[in-house]
Amino acid sequence: MNLIYLFAIFFKIGLFSIGGGLATLPFIFELADNASSSTGEPWLTREMIGNMLAVAQSLPGAVGANLSSYTGFRYTGISGGYAAALGLIAPSIIIIIIVARMLKAFKENSVVKSLFAGFRPAAAGLLSAAGFGAISLSLWDPMGQQWYEYLRWKETMIFGIIFFLVFKFKKHPIIYILAAGLTGVFLKL
Repeated sequence: MNLIYLFAIFFKIGLFSIGGGLATLPFIFELADNASSSTGEPWLTREMIGNMLAVAQSLPGAVGANLSSYTGFRYTGISGGYAAALGLIAPSIIIIIIVARMLKAFKENSVVKSLFAGFRPAAAGLLSAAGFGAISLSLWDPMGQQWYEYLRWKETMIFGIIFFLVFKFKKHPIIYILAAGLTGVFLKL
């Protein structure tokens, strides 16, 4: 029963996360806030999502699939990882098959064009929410006592410098990832 429940939760996430793996993050944050195992322990915490997001970005495969696999594995083990990953990708496979069969017939239909035009801002909104969620996990410290303690200053400086360098020099992202990682080791973050 747990595997079916896990599959169903991630099927819903996969069905409504338009825009790719990072678009699953708002749904996974909601899952972290609301879902817990039979022992009352949460499947994921927001801190775990932040850590797993960093790892998932460096692993081969889709970010959403990596996050769902990790959540399922944490919940019920290896079979849970498979159930969650299959639940996440099943809606995409079903929709792609349907769209591929019908696209030729309805390619010039105004309703279909309007539907796809509506998907673009939805995807942008989901990706923006994921980005802001990742930024808040990285730069915001909810345990701060004074107003100036809520911001993680070292991390914010790294973020600002990397943000500037990306737009100024446009080098391969791995250079910036390695530089940020080494800076984190050097600053003992």
